[in-house]
Amino acid sequence: MTGAKHLFIPGPTNVPERVRMAMNVPMEDIRAPDFPELTLPLFEDLKKVFRTETGRAFIFPSSGTGAWEAALSNTLSPGDKVIVSSIGVFSMLWAKMSRDLGLEVIEYDEEWGDAFPLERLAEDLAADKDKAIKAVLVCQNETTTGVVSDVAGVRRLLDAHDHPAMLYVDGVSSIGSIDFRMDDWGVDLAVTGSQKGFMLPTGLGIIAVSQKALEASKTAGLKRSYFSFDWHAPLNDQGFFPYTPATVMLRGLREALNMIFEEGLENIFARHTRIAGGVRAAVSAWGLQTCAKRPEIQSDTVTTVMLPEGIDGNAVILNAYNRYNCSFGKGLLRLDGKAFRIGHLGYMDEGLALTGLGLAELAMIDAGVDIVPGSGVGAAVSHYSRAQSELRLAA
Repeated sequence: MTGAKHLFIPGPTNVPERVRMAMNVPMEDIRAPDFPELTLPLFEDLKKVFRTETGRAFIFPSSGTGAWEAALSNTLSPGDKVIVSSIGVFSMLWAKMSRDLGLEVIEYDEEWGDAFPLERLAEDLAADKDKAIKAVLVCQNETTTGVVSDVAGVRRLLDAHDHPAMLYVDGVSSIGSIDFRMDDWGVDLAVTGSQKGFMLPTGLGIIAVSQKALEASKTAGLKRSYFSFDWHAPLNDQGFFPYTPATVMLRGLREALNMIFEEGLENIFARHTRIAGGVRAAVSAWGLQTCAKRPEIQSDTVTTVMLPEGIDGNAVILNAYNRYNCSFGKGLLRLDGKAFRIGHLGYMDEGLALTGLGLAELAMIDAGVDIVPGSGVGAAVSHYSRAQSELRLAA
């Protein structure tokens, strides 16, 4: 098949040419005296993306899942009680990892398409007179369902109940794309990966850690080695790592951060909101629904499109891939065969989004979905045109 491969999954996302070329370098000496000239600014600039002045950043050769394990294993002890809300596959996996590590998990099994249930959390915090709950784990953006949860709302509840539990946030598909404020929201550990908002290939697990969490790591009893903060921190302070880092990825991260700062975080968040609005306009024009139960919790990085009864979501995925050289995300677990996911995060603009929507129409029509050809694309064009007019007026 001729032409480019079209990638509209929620991750890995498209890698800009600037970033790819920055990684096209010879191997280098990871103990060289000038290596810290690369690494020390990376740690500081990552803090700017997480929006923390008081915390510190760690970079691990892993996926975001490795950063999950680093967050848990460094700061908790066997038998510690944690709250997790299962609102999709990825929050479910965080609950599973917590159990695997020997933690006691209070799992909120919520309807998929809904957000973290603040009401249930308020009840549990009020009932926890002995302050036995040690952590609350929130998936800011559940990639399965295209739903955003209110991280700031969780912090407000913790503060209102004067509760010392630490706040952990899975920001794998949100940080660098959706508004995130580590210090303002009192987040203790925030995890992400390189392959989404950072516009890199998969391979880096990135974590930001508050001073409170760093202090907790001194007495935490869970076993850790590869991900040990104590092992990394002293060497990171000098610009080095306790084992071989992913040097090529670090070069790419440098260029990705340059691009992020050139555009500006607020502009990036606004762009994601604008692009997502066009995608949602398309879904509405098709006569379909998103998985998100309410408009205010719809994600700006991924849209999960629910398909009509009798339509196989996997057929839509296969049509897109086999006939149109295009990848969309499949419906996962409870949504298998019932939905498909359009990723619109990272290196994404109106042109790319319109390409994805046009190919989605082709794949759905081929699978038997009764939509008017061009309806979704037209609705998105109207949305983007209005948004650009508003931007020009504001300027």
